[in-house]
Amino acid sequence: MVVWVPDWPVTAAAVTAGHPPNAPVAVLAKGRVLASSAAARAEGVRRGLRARDAQARCPELVVLKYDPVIDARAFDPVVGCLEALIPGIQVIRPGMCALKARGPSRFYGSEPAAAEKLLDRLETYDVPGGRVGIADGPFAAEQAARAAPDHTRVHVVPPGGSAEFLAPITVDALEQPELTDLLRRLGLRSLGAFARLPATEVLARFGPDGAFAHRLARGADDRQVVARQAPPELARQLDFEPAVDRVDQVAFAVRAVADELVGRLATLGLVCTTFRIEVGTEAGRIHEREWLHPRWFSAADVVDRVRWQLQGNGTATSELASPVVKLRLIPEQVDPVGAHVDGLWGGGPDERIHRALSRVQSMLGHGAVVSPVIGGGRGYADRQTLIPWGNPPTPARPSDAPWPGSLPATFGTSAGSGMSAGSGAPNQWPTPVPTTVYPVPFPARVLAADGRPVSVSARSVLSGEPAGFRLDPAPQVADSNKLHSIIAWAGPWPVEERWWDEDTTNRLARFQFVTADGRAWLFVVRSNHWQLEAAYD
Repeated sequence: MVVWVPDWPVTAAAVTAGHPPNAPVAVLAKGRVLASSAAARAEGVRRGLRARDAQARCPELVVLKYDPVIDARAFDPVVGCLEALIPGIQVIRPGMCALKARGPSRFYGSEPAAAEKLLDRLETYDVPGGRVGIADGPFAAEQAARAAPDHTRVHVVPPGGSAEFLAPITVDALEQPELTDLLRRLGLRSLGAFARLPATEVLARFGPDGAFAHRLARGADDRQVVARQAPPELARQLDFEPAVDRVDQVAFAVRAVADELVGRLATLGLVCTTFRIEVGTEAGRIHEREWLHPRWFSAADVVDRVRWQLQGNGTATSELASPVVKLRLIPEQVDPVGAHVDGLWGGGPDERIHRALSRVQSMLGHGAVVSPVIGGGRGYADRQTLIPWGNPPTPARPSDAPWPGSLPATFGTSAGSGMSAGSGAPNQWPTPVPTTVYPVPFPARVLAADGRPVSVSARSVLSGEPAGFRLDPAPQVADSNKLHSIIAWAGPWPVEERWWDEDTTNRLARFQFVTADGRAWLFVVRSNHWQLEAAYD
């Protein structure tokens, strides 16, 4: 017996986003429609359409991104309400579950009567439109649920009749795109035509996956229903009556709950690395956020995250915009404690560093302790992103995206005009990473051999060959006021950023210089104003 809730991804995503159930909604996965509501289908929105085509057919279409976590999380209470009526349910996918039909049919008198009880249960739980299919195997029962008529919403396949029922159904029901495409090119468009092939020939031609699909098409699905093992309830909820409007009061109240939760995890041999904190306010809104930890959460860490989420940029005793009426702590990701124990050698210093940084962070706030992460960008200063300690190391700009105008893969190769270097310079050097990137570039003057300033035209043509540079007085750079002789140079690498915006158009070019003392420098020129951006020590 298979219970199917049509359009479940749409239902879960729409409820989470706060859209009414009768709105035209489509859920997208990889840029194509995965599921659509009845109102959207009435306007011609079908599965597999691109987002632009779907919106062209239905301009009022609400487009939501498919999130499997939200999908599964929303379906879990539905399974719980069915298990209260009939235990032993196996979740096939969010929106569809299976159970053995023999026990419920004996208890309620017949299989259709048991199916009606399940549908009534879904209606009571405010999940309308469910379908039930009953057959010899899970695959045939799933297809029976999809073929259930609207007036009864139950379809029963007689015992031994699965092959006859499946015969006219198209091979797309197998949900194996590569196999389905090959079968269609061979002229086998229905499950019945595929089932008539000899089993040994199917195994030899299509392999184990094809043989399994052949068994499904023949109605010989021998898979057993495996009841899910409900995980222990780890989420904790704290209700405030009356509502609390101060951060320190909420943090004080949540300490006991955090201690109990972390102790429960330790009893189960688990540690939590990702927490989701949901805060319900008196205004009716729920503010939620996921917090990650570089190791695992202790009770004090949980209290700190609750406090940081509530106070934002305020202080620990600041008042909230709306009083808090409830707070939920949900361990989003738990791991066995053995997966996070320190190694036999060298684990101590990392733990001490983590404790020290966490201590400073708990006193000064979430954003007070940061670590740099290298991402994408045209310049080295642009590539640095400061991430609060404990957050995932995700840079602000993806490093795998194309960055026109960024430094090339080799040092010493000019952008378009070949090598430009002084006497004795090598033809090509490996690209080093600057050891010092200055937060604010230092003004400088680049001079030619005759002492005249070097300028760069709009076509990236130099007025003269760089022979030396002199920095404006800068205490961060040794010998900043002396003339540095340039023995090799490379560039320019022109960059034109935000060319479509006249107010913010930024045209620049980068150069690399090598001086007589063996040091290398990264310069940038903006409107013929030279600046020192980084140094290669």
